[in-house]
Amino acid sequence: MAKRQLNRRQNWRIEKIQGERAARAAKRESRVVETLEGGDLGPEQTGLVIAHFGVQVEVEATDGELSGQVFRCHLRANLPTLVTGDRVVWRPGNQGIGVIVAQLPRDTELCRPDTRGQLKPVAANVDLIVIVFAPLPEPHANLIDRYLVAAEHAGIRPLLLLNKADLIDAQNETALNALLGVYRQLGYPLLEVSALEGDGMEQLKQQLDGNISVFVGQSGVGKSSLVNSLLPGVDTRVGPLSELTGKGTHTTTTARLFHFPGGGQLIDSPGIREFGLVHVSRDDVEAGFIEFADLLGHCRFRDCKHDREPGCALLKALEDGRIQPQRMNSYRHILASLPESEY
Repeated sequence: MAKRQLNRRQNWRIEKIQGERAARAAKRESRVVETLEGGDLGPEQTGLVIAHFGVQVEVEATDGELSGQVFRCHLRANLPTLVTGDRVVWRPGNQGIGVIVAQLPRDTELCRPDTRGQLKPVAANVDLIVIVFAPLPEPHANLIDRYLVAAEHAGIRPLLLLNKADLIDAQNETALNALLGVYRQLGYPLLEVSALEGDGMEQLKQQLDGNISVFVGQSGVGKSSLVNSLLPGVDTRVGPLSELTGKGTHTTTTARLFHFPGGGQLIDSPGIREFGLVHVSRDDVEAGFIEFADLLGHCRFRDCKHDREPGCALLKALEDGRIQPQRMNSYRHILASLPESEY
């Protein structure tokens, strides 16, 4: 059955009701915080947000006698939106409950638009974004390139990770090799692993050690299976591919941070089928295509759209084989998806 389209008034009413509910929840939370702060709270100390649950978050103490312990914390009303990976100042209370009093500056933040096109952060202080894809569901260069643009825009190093390598067969091997060959030629770090069989997992651990990493990728590519393999005992839920669409089903519902035994941390974020880039400009997109770097600014016309213009440096590079058609198609597709003001 087709999804029913809502008109503008229905959408407005839904948003109004949701806003009222959120305001009531925030008001109740504010009263809880006032009660806690009026009681016996411990001294201020630093902590790390390891999970987010609406108006409350889980904080791991990072200094003092409580270091390593996890507390469910309420938030002061004047705080900005917190996400997994945020470093904060908090005060412990009774029975494992605390209050966050300040957010510390972020080194990086990974953002994506929500269903209404509003930009929201999903993880903070990440230094490695692991772009996960698999033979099934079929990988698409355009989605991978969107993640690469987002990583470049956020200043986060990317790692391309082909999971479920055990599913490579005679039917998909040629197409996969062609896809991966483009990124290898560009110098992107790329690993092939199988969370099920264990192949390549030691190399992956070495890449993740010492980093704060986040796994991204469409549902069904095995992000939760990778977490289970990397961190036995975590038991992240694993969902099957949909028989109808061949796409994955969502299993992770909130971003959560895990620690690796040998050092480093992993933020496991909810699956995203399509990564919107409404928050980036045309220049940002071009910066995300690293093979364009030495060519931009060398077109005959300053306002060149790299489409059909004579003297276009990008089109000449495409003709000479210095830019792959797969990447040029992705570039054009991403540009076409941007708001007109950014194109």
